[in-house]
Formats: sequence, structure tokens, C-alpha cells
Amino acid sequence: MDFKSKKDIVFLILAGFFITNAIVAEIIGGKLVNFFGLFTQSIGIILWPVVFLLTDLMNEHFGKEGVRKLTFITVGLIIYIYLLLYVAMKIPAVPFSPVNDMVFNTVFGQSQWIIIGSITAFILSQIVDVYTFWLIRKATGKYLIWLRSTGSTAISQLIDTFVVQFIAFVLPGYWKFSEFVENALYGYTFKLIVAVCLIPFIYLGHYIIEKFVPSHE
Repeated sequence: MDFKSKKDIVFLILAGFFITNAIVAEIIGGKLVNFFGLFTQSIGIILWPVVFLLTDLMNEHFGKEGVRKLTFITVGLIIYIYLLLYVAMKIPAVPFSPVNDMVFNTVFGQSQWIIIGSITAFILSQIVDVYTFWLIRKATGKYLIWLRSTGSTAISQLIDTFVVQFIAFVLPGYWKFSEFVENALYGYTFKLIVAVCLIPFIYLGHYIIEKFVPSHE
């Protein structure tokens, strides 16, 4: 692909934001914050609805095959980054380094369970998102953009939230099952609310792409 057409440029921009949001969400995922004084979740949770919004835009304009390929490329890059971080953690810092080994390893040394859970959940949720999106689109045609975008996100985020938290916190014994259910429900509800709030941006994204890319390209 030489990226000479406007459609190629749009794909490159969407893919860039997709990969960046997914990778940053992984890197910052170790920081837990309290939302509204009600529940505690990873700070990375705020980026995943954006990833799924981008998934829907890619689905609509580039098809499910493009989303699948981009998903696996992103997973490969996430694994690559974790390998780089692992190597970086094994190289000792000099005594006068402003960031010592303990601080560096604490920030970037997420447990294997979190890594496994996050990657597994990402792949499963993306596959479900694509399948659900096109199932709704075939039933509604070109109409009801909000329904296929929000509907596919609602189902895929449910899988993403419960899978990642079960693998990351239940399997290694950090949480009891009741704690897992409570935290996962809070996390999913938050993602769902954000997904609904993003509906205007879905239409804005479609409008910009359709104006920028002629229908014949």
C-alpha cells in the first residue's frame, strides 16, 4: 500500500490511533484509580471505549478483514513491547539514574497474569465486536449506525471486562469470586456509559470520513 489515495490516508490515521490507544492502555494499566468515589479500576479503562469506537469506524469503512488484521498486528506489537520492557528491566540502572530499578520495575513490571488476561480479552472482544457489528449491519442495512456501533461495543466490552479481570485477579488468587463479579460489573457499567457518551463522536467520525473520502475511492 503506497498511501496515495485519501482512503489509504484515513486507514493509516485510524490504525495509528487504534494501535496507540491499545498500547498506552496496556502500559498504564497497572495504575489503579477510584472513579467518583464508587469503584476502583485500572486507569487504562478510559481508553478501551475509544479503541472500540475506532474498531467500529474501521469496520464500517474498511470491512471486517481489515479489523482482524489490525487486531493481530496490535497484539503482536503489544507482545513485542512487553518483551522490550522485560529486557529493559533486566539491565541494571547506574547508581545516579533518576529512575532506579525498583521504581522502573514497579511501573513496567506488570504480572504475567495481567498480560495474559489483557491480550486474551483483547483478541476475544475484537472478534466478537466484528461479528456482532456485521450481524446488526446485515439486519439494518446502512441505517442505525448508533445501534451497530454501540450494540457491538456493549457485547464485546462485556467479554473484555470479565475475561481480563478473571484471568488477572481470580486465577492467581488476588480476588474472591464475589469481588471479581462486583469489580467487573462496575468496570463494565463504566465502559458502557462511556460508549453511550461516544455516540455523537461515532456520527462525527463517519461524517468526516465520508466528506474526506469520495464514494468512488
